[in-house]
Amino acid sequence: MSTLVNFYEMLVLVYIIMRWFPLREGGLAYDIAMVLQSICEPFLGLFRRFIPPMGGIDFSPVIAILALNLIARFVIGIII
Repeated sequence: MSTLVNFYEMLVLVYIIMRWFPLREGGLAYDIAMVLQSICEPFLGLFRRFIPPMGGIDFSPVIAILALNLIARFVIGIII
């Protein structure tokens, strides 16, 4: 369970870093970014509804990762 959570966290971090750079449409990096967007954006969108960007900085990924860790700890605590 924690390995899956860590893997998803890494996907979110890679997606956020890739969004900082302009990508050429049709390139490999663009294709990777689009796959990551389809995987990460539904989860991040939940937090963007409640936490809008402040001063051009989007804090929702930080809150999303913290929430993901809290939920994982809670579920692991129930299972064990």
